[in-house]
Amino acid sequence: MNSARNNSIGCVVNECRFHAKDTNHCTLDKIQVTKHESMAKDIECTDCGSFVKE
Repeated sequence: MNSARNNSIGCVVNECRFHAKDTNHCTLDKIQVTKHESMAKDIECTDCGSFVKE
């Protein structure tokens, strides 16, 4: 895992393995954004598919 923050991906999910810890950013080079509805109508229909519980 890359431990350097990615300034292009903000993140406030401290429970994720890829959270930068010292700042609200992700450490991944890219993330997979997913949806859990057949058609995403608002932000609540989307999720970070790259989340891994720490």
